[in-house]
Amino acid sequence: MASTVLRDARRIVVKVGSSLVTNEGRGLDEHAIGQWCRQLATLVREGREVVMVSSGAIAEGMKRLGWRVRPHEINELQAAAAVGQMGLAQIYETKLRENGIGSAQVLLTHADLADRERYLNARSTLVTLLRLGVVPVINENDTVVNDEIKFGDNDTLGALVANLVEADALVILTDQRGLFTADPRKDAEAQFVHEAAAGDASLEAMAGGAGSSLGRGGMITKILAAKRAAGSGASTVIAWGREPDALLRLTRGESIGTLLIAQTAKHQARKRWMADHLQMRGAVRVDAGAAAKVRGEGKSLLPIGMTAVEGDFSRGDVIAVRDEAGVELARGLANYSSSEARLLCRKPSAEFERLLGYVAEPEMVHRDNMVLMPSASATTTGQSNGSFGGR
Repeated sequence: MASTVLRDARRIVVKVGSSLVTNEGRGLDEHAIGQWCRQLATLVREGREVVMVSSGAIAEGMKRLGWRVRPHEINELQAAAAVGQMGLAQIYETKLRENGIGSAQVLLTHADLADRERYLNARSTLVTLLRLGVVPVINENDTVVNDEIKFGDNDTLGALVANLVEADALVILTDQRGLFTADPRKDAEAQFVHEAAAGDASLEAMAGGAGSSLGRGGMITKILAAKRAAGSGASTVIAWGREPDALLRLTRGESIGTLLIAQTAKHQARKRWMADHLQMRGAVRVDAGAAAKVRGEGKSLLPIGMTAVEGDFSRGDVIAVRDEAGVELARGLANYSSSEARLLCRKPSAEFERLLGYVAEPEMVHRDNMVLMPSASATTTGQSNGSFGGR
């Protein structure tokens, strides 16, 4: 299993901690970041999609401001983040550009992912960047965050980003080799854990407390992050960030660090969530042609195939897709609100901007965000009426 999880992964989220990025607080480690960027660029050229979740903004800001002790006042932390984010974004841009790869800075808060519309917007942006071969560099938006909307640590952020983009794997690079059964610095009998099931309760008992004064996470946050990532089907590797060519060796099938295996396949996890979603805000009715495309071919639903909209819902809500007889064919995430969807019924995508003033997506429900209901799994023999409403 260890040799195949990363080797077969096409979409990977990499998270690197403050102590590694800033060389234990001595300013951004240009050489180390350059090595990771070289590896990321190689993976992109191989056809993989990679996202970098990088700590270090506050630590770099502290260094630039001459602070040796991490402050406790939130306004001072936010000031440090604002100063440090400049250098963090610049060095990733420089090092990725040296390797022929573009980068993008994305700052997130918990509120961005808790709100369904903002979640969908963030997902669309990141997926578009990945499709363009750009490496998104993500950090928490510490300049505006407060305790109510804070992730708490970038291990958690890494896991949530893995959920957000439906990654195949999450790689957490840290200053430890991986997970041990006990703290090896205190227990000579501690054994290294090469592989385990993500979410195994015994793993949390093995993990220690918080790490260095620079960051907020310890091994426990990484174990919990792996558990969270596994919820969407992503397995996690916890490995030493200074291991030479760790990312490349992992994707070649080499066993490095601790592998925590997701027990549910990626697509199964997402589809199970949508299939079990009971708080649907509404539905759209579709013609026979759209029904044939959605039910028989698993295509996305296009507004041109919609005949009616039921209920009141927002972008990002789960809605039902029903045929002309009212039978639920599928359910998925709406790209448009109910009021917008009513304007788009029977309309081609070329008219969206005229009707709405903008274009979010050409689809009402994208096939990646849709699950067929059991009664609709069989291939339909219905004939198209010409609209085709799916793709």
